[in-house]
Amino acid sequence: PSQASKMSLKVQTSNITNKNDPKSINSRVFIGNLNTAVVKKSDVETIFSKYGRVVGCSVHKGYAFVQYSNERHARAAVLGENGRVLAGQTL
Repeated sequence: PSQASKMSLKVQTSNITNKNDPKSINSRVFIGNLNTAVVKKSDVETIFSKYGRVVGCSVHKGYAFVQYSNERHARAAVLGENGRVLAGQTL
């Protein structure tokens, strides 16, 4: 049953956000000062997917990375979310 529930998830993003090819680096967004006690990976994906196709997302203690399919989406996300207050902390 757990396999079936995984298949039905809407967002199929990878956890890989650390590839070193230049194209990946330029389309990756660092999200600092993230309240990871409250904000989960699915929340980050939901917020940042409105800027473009998220191909990877990794959440760590206090920060996260979002990997977009292209640099334009990453730039839009930075412009749109920088300074946003999320769960009481300014990103």
